[in-house]
Amino acid sequence: MKIALISYGCAKNLVDSEVMLGTLADAGYGFTEDAAAADIIIVNTCGFIRPARDEAAAAIRDALRLKRTRGPKTVVIAGCFVEKERAALAARYPDVDAWLGVKDFDKIVPLLRNESFRPAAATFLYSHDSPRVLSTPRGWAYLKISEGCSHACAFCAIPDIKGPYRSRPVDSIVAEARALAARGVREINIVSQDTTSYGRDLGFKDGLVRLLSALLKVEEVDWVRLLYGYPDEVNDALLEVMAEPKICRYLDIPFQHAHPAIIRRMGRGIHGDHALDLLRKIRSALPGVAVRTSVIVGFPGEGRAEFEALLRFVEEARFDHLGVFEYSAEAGTAAAPLGDPVKKSVKSRRKDVLMETQAVLSLEANRRRVGSRVPLLFEGLRSGSERMLVGRAPFQAPEVDGIIEAAAGSAGEAAALPGAIGRVEITAADVYDLRGKIIG
Repeated sequence: MKIALISYGCAKNLVDSEVMLGTLADAGYGFTEDAAAADIIIVNTCGFIRPARDEAAAAIRDALRLKRTRGPKTVVIAGCFVEKERAALAARYPDVDAWLGVKDFDKIVPLLRNESFRPAAATFLYSHDSPRVLSTPRGWAYLKISEGCSHACAFCAIPDIKGPYRSRPVDSIVAEARALAARGVREINIVSQDTTSYGRDLGFKDGLVRLLSALLKVEEVDWVRLLYGYPDEVNDALLEVMAEPKICRYLDIPFQHAHPAIIRRMGRGIHGDHALDLLRKIRSALPGVAVRTSVIVGFPGEGRAEFEALLRFVEEARFDHLGVFEYSAEAGTAAAPLGDPVKKSVKSRRKDVLMETQAVLSLEANRRRVGSRVPLLFEGLRSGSERMLVGRAPFQAPEVDGIIEAAAGSAGEAAALPGAIGRVEITAADVYDLRGKIIG
């Protein structure tokens, strides 16, 4: 039977989808990218914020439409949205055949076979022994090091959905890194709800430093990148190990806001002035480091003055990459009783202002790179082109940052390069993307 698995949400969700694919492949199922041609449609949902749930609901409706018009099909809905609102979803979509929360991703085969199984007590956390089908381009993959979160950010429902922070053992992570390298993976992108909390539940001090030190010994891996850190936990020991050549000089540390009053209401730890001090420290310790952050506009209590403080912070911080989210009131969170008083139109306008400001800063940063020579992980060919290669440098994370395009010398050369690391000289810059020429 052919399965179409559609994955929504973050990179952590994608890893769970890849483990489900591996489990299904081991059980003899086949796959198709065409949901209309599938016997079974699995949708792995995100339930983090309202826009993600709206997207997931649309995907459920699409799958059920295919069941009605191109059936017979089995429709399975999985993931965070199910964990958060299973009863309501089951009532709203009675034609869905099965539901699977975040605790039981590894039970997908018995679920499809209508076999009974005992639901797990905690969110599923895979290991190096878990089968996995990679869906990312050749040359790179995500590696999830933990599950859950023990922070108490007022706006976030993740602790309620996934439970407290649980780290994988160092040996398991290293074993998976070696296995990924054996499959041709050159770049490992470490993901977690908070990578900087790694190992605390295991009793480690500076657990992420211990893990990175172990991953440095995996010779076949060329790049190790950190995603989703917590600014309060970026310390000297972490910056010291990040100076190692194999660790990408790249930090993804969401600050969320800058105004002290908003930071307090959010349950976060660092406001604008302290955040700027931290950025100076990071850039001093790691010259050339790229910093990505995300911020939230429209949190309850954000008036004009609070927003202007956030805008000034973005202007002064000069981030390499920025994501902006509009606040979404989430049931069960500490901020839920505050309501959602900032108008949608105001949130959208503030988001636009921040992104327009960041566009100027990003273009300036990219123009400063023109003339430099950088290592590049080649990912493939640009759509519609036989000789224009697409890749990323260490200062660009997959799927969220820009890319670099470079002309290959021949079609044969272009076909051979995906998954390889070469060198490119940057020749031109746009707001997010760069262009260059291959020099080695």
